[in-house]
Amino acid sequence: MKKPSYVTDKNIKQFIKSALAEDIQDGDHSTLATIPADLQQKAKLLVKEDCILAGVEMATMVFKQFDKNLEIEVLIKDGATAKVGDIAFYVTGSARSILSTERLVLNCMQRMSGIATLTHDWDSRLLGTKTRLLDTRKTTPNFRICEKWAVAIGGGTNHRYGLYDMIMLKDNHIDYNGSITNAVKMAREYNKSLKKKLKIEVETRNLEEVEEALKMEVDRIMLDNMDTQTMAKAVSLIAGKCETEASGGITREMLKEVAKTGVDFISAGALTHSASNIDLSLKAVV
Repeated sequence: MKKPSYVTDKNIKQFIKSALAEDIQDGDHSTLATIPADLQQKAKLLVKEDCILAGVEMATMVFKQFDKNLEIEVLIKDGATAKVGDIAFYVTGSARSILSTERLVLNCMQRMSGIATLTHDWDSRLLGTKTRLLDTRKTTPNFRICEKWAVAIGGGTNHRYGLYDMIMLKDNHIDYNGSITNAVKMAREYNKSLKKKLKIEVETRNLEEVEEALKMEVDRIMLDNMDTQTMAKAVSLIAGKCETEASGGITREMLKEVAKTGVDFISAGALTHSASNIDLSLKAVV
């Protein structure tokens, strides 16, 4: 599976370094006090709940960054279906290294597998339609790289990664500027002055705002908190002149009905903020 563009060695190393520093600080004293420095051991990642597995590659990176001599034998890859009792991988090497990285590996994998599993479930309801499922920026601070990566592993599509890679004019931007027209004009001037080519998306709350955004020839129009009847009228009005995105309070049960309106995208914060962690354990092999 190809990694998203934001999953770079630099970004991952920075995340792992920060996470390990938070947990270990001046030492994993439980391990240092009880485990000999030269003890070599083996552990297995045990799946305790059916899921779409995610975070295996991240786990490998954690192990290797902490101790390059650890050996990982992967049995189930990211994005694969895992069942209760399955073993995802074995890790072999310094017992101290295994124990000191155990919690970070589990925290990443349990959270990522939960998001991937939920995303896969939601995305499967859009099969046969042209509509693609998007995540949002409703992520855990300093953990976004894992959460958005998990969405991609689960079959979803990443929206903008952060505030820097798209201009999205939401209701407050528009209200502060007085109108969609004013906000879009300023966004275009900003792009031009900095020689940027950032796409412009506009959030709309009614058909009048849709018509205004359409006149401004933006890249994407978000249909926010509209009922499906209004949404269908908006899609018909837009008629393929730009991309369309449905957003706001969309639940799993609504997905098929929303997709029938013909929108290009459905964005849902629930993929990251409402996913339940999957039960996984790292168990010693003795």
